Order: sequence, then C-alpha cells, then structure tokens
Amino acid sequence: MTEAQDEAGAFRALADPTRRQILEDLRGGELAAGEIASRFAISAPSISRHLGVLKGAGLVTERRDGNRILYTLAEDRLATCIGRFLSAVCPEQIVLRHTKWRPGAQSEES
Repeated sequence: MTEAQDEAGAFRALADPTRRQILEDLRGGELAAGEIASRFAISAPSISRHLGVLKGAGLVTERRDGNRILYTLAEDRLATCIGRFLSAVCPEQIVLRHTKWRPGAQSEES
C-alpha cells in the first residue's frame, strides 16, 4: 500500500460524522465499545461497523479486557495523516500553527 492509499483510507474514515464524533469521544481516553455505542442513537452493530472502519484506517486501536473490547485513539497516526496532507497543501500554515499556538502554551506573540 502506498502512502497516498494509506492516507486515503484515513480520510475516508474521517468523512463520516459519526466516526469523527467517536474520535472526539476517545480524546478523553480509552472507552469500551458499549460505552461508545451508548452515546449514539444508532444500533450497536452500526457502531461496531464504524469502529471497524476506524480500526482499519489505523485511527483507533483495540484491546480485550475479559468480554469487553476497549478502544483508544491512535493520536500519532491521526496527526501523521492530517499533518502530511496539510504540509503538502499549505505548508505555511503548519509553520504558523507551531509558532503561534500550542495547546497549553501561551502565544509567542504575547
């Protein structure tokens, strides 16, 4: 699989609003599949399919804990895919983001 095909899979996974919300929910840490499903008004099998797409794209990882499946956001993978695309399309903005704003840090312009 080429780098472009790999990134395309990630962007296909990000195209769906339910999958984007799952990623946002996982920002706070690991969640069980049932906990994720309870946050949505769609069926558990539908959530399972969404989680499968996210896992296939490498945007989440899973581990078993007894009879539960726990999901975690693959932050590095997400950042790498988005970052490569942004670097190619608008490299100046990447530089600005690093110099003007960092989470938890004050602006260097202050």
